[in-house]
Amino acid sequence: MDSSYAAGHLRVSDAEREPVLERLQEAYAEGRIDHDEFDMRVHLAMTAKTRDDLGTVTRDLVPVQQRGALLPGAVPGQPTGEDRMLAAAAHAVAVPTLFVGPLVLMLLSGKRSEYVRTQAKEAVNFQVTLLLVTIVTFGVGGLLYAVAWIFAAIAAVYALTGQSFRYPWILRLVR
Repeated sequence: MDSSYAAGHLRVSDAEREPVLERLQEAYAEGRIDHDEFDMRVHLAMTAKTRDDLGTVTRDLVPVQQRGALLPGAVPGQPTGEDRMLAAAAHAVAVPTLFVGPLVLMLLSGKRSEYVRTQAKEAVNFQVTLLLVTIVTFGVGGLLYAVAWIFAAIAAVYALTGQSFRYPWILRLVR
């Protein structure tokens, strides 16, 4: 194997094209590129053979957070606005749906963002713990759900501000 082979000459996969296509959609939504240019760049991204070819598609656009690379002015480890909203939704949707809503968010959005996954996992674990306490106490533990709504609201506010929230005294069954 030739070690002098540059990484830019390696073939790209569909998984490497997806972030580029997402960035193009963001740039189009932000008004950085017009419709014709968007179509042309999407075509170029879909037909790109190497990493260099794919890199030229978004070279003049602001880079997105990708594999450790950060937007200018972004703080490492700081969740995006969308991540904060999804994490807050994971806590809030737990009130009417118990553990089902946060579990769905964890499975769908948790792949994209570790912050959303962590917060949704906390909500799932909290709701499962409450459900188990209610079952074990033959329904008496159901009174804890009033307190659970308060905890869920507090957790949602924490998530909106980008901070992590850990529920006290719960079983962490989902890892």
